[in-house]
Amino acid sequence: MALKLDLSDIQGNVLIAYGRLGFPKARCVLLHINKNQAYKARAFLEELRGKITTAELWPSSKTANLPVDMVTGQRPDVAINVAFTFMGLLAMGVPVRTLRSFPDEFQQGMLDRAEILMDDPNGLGRPESRWDPIWLNERSDPQAEIHALVTFNASANPTNLDSPEAALEAAFQWLKSRCGDNEAVSILAGHGGPNPLYQDMSALEEPDPDGPPGSMRYSRTEHFGFADGFGDPVFEGQYPDAVMAARVVGQGKRTADQTWVPLATGEFLLGYPDEAQEVPPAPAPLDFSRNGTFLAYRKLHQNVKAFAEYISNTASRYGASYGVDQQEAEETLKAKMAGRWSDGVPLMVAPTYGEWQVFRGRLAKAKADNNEAEFNRLTQQLTDFTYAGDTDGSKCPFSSHLRRSNPRDMLDPTVPANATAEQLTKATSVLNNRRRLLRRGLPYGTTTPIHSDEVEQGVLLLFLCSSLFRQFEFIQQQWMQYGLDFNAGNDTCPIIGNHGPDAKFVIATSADSGKPPFICDRPPQFVETRGGAYFFVPSMTALRLIAQGLTDPT
Repeated sequence: MALKLDLSDIQGNVLIAYGRLGFPKARCVLLHINKNQAYKARAFLEELRGKITTAELWPSSKTANLPVDMVTGQRPDVAINVAFTFMGLLAMGVPVRTLRSFPDEFQQGMLDRAEILMDDPNGLGRPESRWDPIWLNERSDPQAEIHALVTFNASANPTNLDSPEAALEAAFQWLKSRCGDNEAVSILAGHGGPNPLYQDMSALEEPDPDGPPGSMRYSRTEHFGFADGFGDPVFEGQYPDAVMAARVVGQGKRTADQTWVPLATGEFLLGYPDEAQEVPPAPAPLDFSRNGTFLAYRKLHQNVKAFAEYISNTASRYGASYGVDQQEAEETLKAKMAGRWSDGVPLMVAPTYGEWQVFRGRLAKAKADNNEAEFNRLTQQLTDFTYAGDTDGSKCPFSSHLRRSNPRDMLDPTVPANATAEQLTKATSVLNNRRRLLRRGLPYGTTTPIHSDEVEQGVLLLFLCSSLFRQFEFIQQQWMQYGLDFNAGNDTCPIIGNHGPDAKFVIATSADSGKPPFICDRPPQFVETRGGAYFFVPSMTALRLIAQGLTDPT
């Protein structure tokens, strides 16, 4: 029998990204609990708790075929969620015995672990040289250190207001009315961007081919031009049985018989067994930690101008080497770096530019013909693939961003280096299963033509997992900033890795192609961390315990 999660006890941003549900705009607000105000701060939290969006299912096209008794939530105009830093929990009066049972990395915080995360791409000695001021308060102004994160995600079509922007502003003004220097809680300033009181985010817009001339729609594309949001992990209990079979393909874990099954719930929610069949360490009591999780907040600045110029210049050499035009060369270079073509089609599905165009044509035809079965079969291939058929990396480079972040069956420890074809067909994702992350986030900053990389532009990512150390920090340090697991020496991720003066990215070719590999040399820094912190995302039960001062770790 499938695991049934208590959706009303889990915060809504944990199980699914709001962007997929039609919430294209968001704000992140950071709070400070004022000194000696724990009692009043708990009263504030009790009021906020009544507005928190849970994981209960809403009536929509996605839930239309589910039993009526499963769809118990109401679609909000603005989804509201909250999380706390370690110091925030202390300021709220959570007992020390409970606090001591939190993992070391959470207690220490992202800023003090920035060098472990290699957040110093400019080599200036301290990673915070480029961080927004608000993230440095714990060192520069302890009286304004970050204690809590409140996120607002607005529906594209709110019921009670004219626009998602108006809905966001109304929710923010409510929060602002409860905060201040003379209140229990203060809103912290110091964000980059037009308003220092919050971090604004928005899905980018693109022309709508199905709408009237000049109409626009929200896209899933980020500033470098890649479609994003594919392949988020699927775990047991995350979806109803009626839809799990389709969701899990390519997004769960690969078994020896080459089927896809959900990952263990404990990889993402505290209080459940994980892939090691153990319950991960969590703060006491169980009621406090169960259905909660950890969140790594990352503000990543994108040097869009540098990226575009590097792709253009390098494509000229690539095109001359392989006899292709500039457009094909640019698209191919971007795909080899990312592991997917710009529209999200994996290189393992369409390894060459020509095959990509054919796949796109088939997808467009299925859509135009209203051939739902064919359309679903093709779109499923965006996640349903493995790397067993690419042992030399000639289709998808070992060092590409996608292959580093989710190696799938590539690192199965039971498959030898000189594996036979039969052994490869039995490869599983057993090692990778303990390194998966739930990703939430949206782009931020201007979408106008970029003439300088000093503008405020990038992506805000929220990574959710049950172990910051084993999941988030391992991927960030070992897989993004080193290449040994991918037979790439010291080469880092070509997109988000740190790029020193000797950086390179190798595009392999097959042995029978007769063509040499292509080396992308000296890429500049494309992505820079501009701030972040570690947060605990409590369950609704834990929020009640915190708000009412009832946490009892004994």
